[in-house]
Amino acid sequence: MDPVLIIFIGLSAFVAYRLFSVLGARTGHEQTRDVEGLQRARKTAENQDAPPRARDLPPVSPGAAALRAADPEFDERQFLDGARVAYEMIVEAFAAGDLKSIRRFLSPSVYEAFKAAVSAREENGRTSELKFVGIDAASIASSEISDNQMIAVTDFSSNQVRVTYDRAGEVVDGDANRIDLVKDRWTFARALGASDPNWLLIATGGA
Repeated sequence: MDPVLIIFIGLSAFVAYRLFSVLGARTGHEQTRDVEGLQRARKTAENQDAPPRARDLPPVSPGAAALRAADPEFDERQFLDGARVAYEMIVEAFAAGDLKSIRRFLSPSVYEAFKAAVSAREENGRTSELKFVGIDAASIASSEISDNQMIAVTDFSSNQVRVTYDRAGEVVDGDANRIDLVKDRWTFARALGASDPNWLLIATGGA
């Protein structure tokens, strides 16, 4: 046999042996396989892909029971916080005759009613000034689910300074130096399961 070939075969066997030894040997720095840790990591990844669970929310008031029954994620406190902001914003915009800024928060019927009232006020030469002192209370008086709509009848009690002037600038209603306690009952609606979190004002009235 060719001596060169013998040497080549010997080297090949030696290299194969060394490679096998390195792959199979312990160096003293190996990390043990954390099987339980891997299982926990896998479960965590699976839970991240799973649908979210309902939040642990406090019980609702009796007036909001229908809303929580229809939507376990309904947060009464969050709703009332938003309702307070909407109430103040809408009342101030109506007094200023600025319906454009609030139109998206009003149902078509409420918008048309507000528009007619603002037009009549302007035709009579009246102007209104309003200053919010603060909202004392806001609560859900009653609620229901109707035609796949979540409906919340909401009571507001607020302190306002309201004055109406005529063309000559004379006061015809209200008093700039008097704070009035105003009570309103507004009805808001939102489609059940809608992705848009905003509620529409669908009716107004006195509490």
